[in-house]
Amino acid sequence: MTDNESVLVTLKDGVLGVTLNRPDKLNSFNVDMHLALRAALQRAHDEAEIRAVLLTGAGRAFSAGQDLGDRDPRKMPEKPDLGETLETYYNPTLRLIRSLEKPVIAAVNGVAAGAGANIAFACDIVLAAKSAKFIQAFSKIGLIPDAGGSWSLTRALGEPRAKALAMTAEPLIAEKAEDWGLIWKAVDDAALMEEATGLAAKLAGGPTKGLGLTKRLIQAASENDLSTHLDMERDCQREAGRTDDYAEGVTAFLEKRAPVFRGK
Repeated sequence: MTDNESVLVTLKDGVLGVTLNRPDKLNSFNVDMHLALRAALQRAHDEAEIRAVLLTGAGRAFSAGQDLGDRDPRKMPEKPDLGETLETYYNPTLRLIRSLEKPVIAAVNGVAAGAGANIAFACDIVLAAKSAKFIQAFSKIGLIPDAGGSWSLTRALGEPRAKALAMTAEPLIAEKAEDWGLIWKAVDDAALMEEATGLAAKLAGGPTKGLGLTKRLIQAASENDLSTHLDMERDCQREAGRTDDYAEGVTAFLEKRAPVFRGK
């Protein structure tokens, strides 16, 4: 199903496939793409039958970030308010990805630059084609890493590497991103979508209520002290233990069969 020509959306076996679809512009973001991606993510929040999201790009790029043609200072009567752009478009999308208590997988099929890279890093599991590159391109035009980039890079890599990537705009190849722990896995280009689709299907067929609670805990871990986090684990485990999926998982284990999880 196509919701918007700039974002293609499909639903199969509980997996919402979302493809950024401006290949002639390297899937750079304009207003239509922002709104269509946000609508797809909101749908994942709202519909119980959606149990995982797979995000990728059409053509040879994942996303080159913001379409700078929409922010050309030569065509603007006054200096732009890029903070408003973030508040109106990027930040709601990042919050939807992080708050969705269902797995979000990014399949980075090519270059991911600027906000395109940082939207990928906001996802729960990132697979990238070995030919893919991640570029913090902001410093080339006098800007700071946005779309959560200064946050995610620092937490994943520490200050030295985060600062170097942000200040130099040096491309980071997928295999090095894997070595540094910035993404989950770099795979052969031809195998990317098969592996990403298989992973998304596996997670969608899993105990997605428990996976969502796991996501909540891991995202909170860097902010909590140990005592607070132990309390949070207690509360989440109590919630998980009351799910139908827990009962099914234990029953299947005792009956020596494969469980059939329903995300409830």
